[in-house]
Amino acid sequence: MSRRWLLPALVLATMVGAWQVAASSGAIAATLRLEDFLVPAPSEIAASLWENRSLLADNAWVTLQEVLLGFGFALVVGLGAAVVLHLSETLRRATYPLIVASQTVPIIVIAPILVVWFGYGIGPKLAIVALICFFPIVVNTLDGLRSVDPDATKMMRTLDASRWQTFRRVEAPTALPYAFSGAKIAVAVAVIGAVFGEWAGSDSGLGHLMLLDNAQLETARLFASVVVLSAIAIALFGLLALAERRIVTWR
Repeated sequence: MSRRWLLPALVLATMVGAWQVAASSGAIAATLRLEDFLVPAPSEIAASLWENRSLLADNAWVTLQEVLLGFGFALVVGLGAAVVLHLSETLRRATYPLIVASQTVPIIVIAPILVVWFGYGIGPKLAIVALICFFPIVVNTLDGLRSVDPDATKMMRTLDASRWQTFRRVEAPTALPYAFSGAKIAVAVAVIGAVFGEWAGSDSGLGHLMLLDNAQLETARLFASVVVLSAIAIALFGLLALAERRIVTWR
């Protein structure tokens, strides 16, 4: 495990070190023709993380709730939709193109509309997160259900297995790794959906804090919010990867 993470850690350390030198020397600001305070060094971002830890933690909790609730809703609906579409070929042919077409509408366009319709509460944020998460979950799970070995299905039929028994013993185990893959993609982008929702209209959350920091030119704290958002996404992705290893033991 240590060897697995050694190379990425070295690359990250090298990039952060180069950023620190370039920002501290003013090279980045000079290249971009910006004021020095607009290009914070990693050390300044780290200091902002510590100095504003309470503020960041309070807003991170708001964003985390939106991510978890929206992702949870999308997971339940996405898995259910994938199963229904798998069992009904007619329904799949009728609705699958619409599901794909729904992804052509930018979520950043939908977010303000949902805020106008449902107000500035948590509802629009959950809807935005769920919309972003739904597609990778349903598509990956459906692909998994359709990737079952035909010989395994035939064998279950010769054993006089019911449709439910075939689904439970063959199709669901085959699709489970695909479902986890879709869920990991979804939870990584769920944070983006929560931020978009908060940008469209909110009085709390890291997205709201980022808007304030951008307007007030608090660039170090702005970067600190980005670091916290990345940490949330990485942690949730890691938890799902751990759950996959514990559950999908046959992979």
